[in-house]
Amino acid sequence: MNPPLLNSAAARDIANVLHPNTDLKMHQENGPVVISRGEGVRVFDDAGKGYIEAVAGLWCAALGFSNERLVEAAARQMRELPFYHGFTSKSHGPMIDLAEMLIQRAPVPMSKVFFANSGSEANDTAIKMVWYFNNAVGRPEKKKIIGRVKGYHGITIASASLTGLATNHRAFDVPLPGFLHTTCPHFYHGGLPGETEEEFATRCADDLEKLILAEGPETVAAMWAEPIMGAGGVIVPPKGYFEKIGAVLKKYDVLLVADEVICGFWRTGNYWGSGTLNVKPDILTCAKALSSSYLPISAVMVNERIFQALSDQSHAIGTFGHGFTYSGHPVPAAVAVETLKIYDETRIGDHVRTVGAVLQSELRRRFSDHPLVGEVRGVGLIGAIELVANKTTRANFDAAAKIGARLAKICEGNGVISRGLPGDALAFSPPLIISEAEIHEMLDVVGKSLDELAVQLKREQISVVR
Repeated sequence: MNPPLLNSAAARDIANVLHPNTDLKMHQENGPVVISRGEGVRVFDDAGKGYIEAVAGLWCAALGFSNERLVEAAARQMRELPFYHGFTSKSHGPMIDLAEMLIQRAPVPMSKVFFANSGSEANDTAIKMVWYFNNAVGRPEKKKIIGRVKGYHGITIASASLTGLATNHRAFDVPLPGFLHTTCPHFYHGGLPGETEEEFATRCADDLEKLILAEGPETVAAMWAEPIMGAGGVIVPPKGYFEKIGAVLKKYDVLLVADEVICGFWRTGNYWGSGTLNVKPDILTCAKALSSSYLPISAVMVNERIFQALSDQSHAIGTFGHGFTYSGHPVPAAVAVETLKIYDETRIGDHVRTVGAVLQSELRRRFSDHPLVGEVRGVGLIGAIELVANKTTRANFDAAAKIGARLAKICEGNGVISRGLPGDALAFSPPLIISEAEIHEMLDVVGKSLDELAVQLKREQISVVR
């Protein structure tokens, strides 16, 4: 006999659910916010309170929370073919259509697409492909992978090793051996006195070259980079950065993998963040806005050089021994096809460029001079404000105080769900369909919440130097 249900959804959650990216002990004490429905850029909790979703969930609900075309695409495919796989040369229409659409839209020429279910799986798959590639071309020692400090690429054992955030490493026994991390390209904190952005970019490239030489170029296989670093703080690289690191990678025949999980599908004002930041990848991973996150799906695109090596090696072995039960699942693939059609038909890129300009200008106008804000940054419909204890020295608050998380909680109480990131940054990545009026409404709440936080810190005698 099943046990009786507890009285409320929150109580049942506390009793049964282990949450991702959560202080589990505090969750047992405070419980969840239970979201029951969504409409446009808003979600509503089980008490009926509405919130503007300032980060589109997890950077992902690009078309908002109530797009009927995506619902219908899923239902239609469920009735026609609810599941099939891609193993042993099997295929189906949605997977074929989606792969073709992605190849047509790639920022640089790509050859083939492999499907997975999340950004973590896509990056984990790409790591395996890089190793497989170098075995195939007779370079078995060329296996080390470079990420960046504050980079985020997922939470499988391999992708968490690639990620450059301490909270994703501690107590998990990662990074694994063979995963390296180079300089975070954050000019606000990393630039030296008198150094220009371009000079800082040159220094980042020099640091990368020194790392490759110290490890031995014959051992270094690939570097991963988000065009704009998302979960690490919405960090926009300095001018010329990707051109400079691209030259270093080419010099030592090190592959470049663009992690477009957050930046892809118009988030930065171009179809890909690679187009915005002039990234020329050998491999590209994407997820999230691929289906507006209505169903889980991700993709890895590889160029012809890499595909030919994979093809030759799989023939020698007898199979490409990698894949997931749900790789290219027809229902998420059909929803992703419909998502890409909607982006095209509604000219969502034009809309993002218009409202993105409003978001960027308003973030700077409203918050650059606020006593708690050190830097405002972003491109298109992705941005952040970073809170600092000292605006002159750019010193952050004590990490234990969790000031950014406090601001996010105050915003939530006032009707905006945002996200506090490392370094006390508050993130913005709203659904691409957000209107100018909704941007102003969202930022009104953030301004009110910032002022409330400033009053709290003054009462608590937490020092803030302007």
